[in-house]
Amino acid sequence: MVKVKWLGHSAFAISDGKYRLLVDPFITGNPKATVSAKDVTADFILLTHGHGDHLGDTMDIARRCNSLIIAPNELGHFVENKGLRAHRMHIGGSAKFDFGRVKLTPAFHGSAIIQGDQIIYTGMPCGFVISIGGKNIYHAGDTGLFGDMKLIGERSPLDLALLPIGDNFTMGPEDAAFAVDLLKPKIAMPMHYGTWPPIDASPEVFKSSVKWDADIVILAPGEEITL
Repeated sequence: MVKVKWLGHSAFAISDGKYRLLVDPFITGNPKATVSAKDVTADFILLTHGHGDHLGDTMDIARRCNSLIIAPNELGHFVENKGLRAHRMHIGGSAKFDFGRVKLTPAFHGSAIIQGDQIIYTGMPCGFVISIGGKNIYHAGDTGLFGDMKLIGERSPLDLALLPIGDNFTMGPEDAAFAVDLLKPKIAMPMHYGTWPPIDASPEVFKSSVKWDADIVILAPGEEITL
C-alpha cells in the first residue's frame, strides 16, 4: 500500500509504510502548504530541478533527517558541495534504492539556483518514474507537453501520473490533459497550479479535457490518496 500526499505546488510525500520519500519539498514560502518544513521527514528526497520553488526546504530537511537526495547530476553536485548526501543521475538512467527504483525522464524547462544577481546552473531538469510498493508513479516535474510521454507510459505502465497544469511556466490544463492521453495512467492528478496568480489554472478544465479513461483525482494541499 502506497500513500501519496500533496503538500502543495509540486511537493509530494510518498510512503510505502517503511520508506518516506519527498519530491520537490517546497514548503517554507509556499502559500498553499498546510505543514511546516520542520514537521516533515524523509529518507529520500527527489529533486526535479534547481528552481527555488522545487529545491525548497531540501537542505534543512536532508540535514535533519540524513536524507539521500536523488537528483540530476549537476544539481546533485551542488547539494554534495553543501555537505549533503546525493545520488546523481541523468536522463534515461535508472537506479535501484531500498524502496524500489527511480528512472529519470525528460522535462522541457530550465534549472538554476538564483541568488541575488548570481545564477548557478544546475543541469537539465527531469521528471521521475518512481517504482515503490509495486506501483509506478510518474512525477513530470516542470515541463511542457512532449510526444515522448507516450514512450514513458509504454515503458513503465503507470498507476499514477502527477502533471503540472499551471500554464505560463509549464503545460496548461489542455496540454496536460493531452499528456494523460499519451501516458495512459490509471490515475492522473494535477499539480503546480494555484500557488500564485501567474499559474492560477483550473483543475476542472484539466479534468474535463482528458479523453483517456483515467481516474482524475483533484486533491487539496494536505490531502492524500492510497494506491
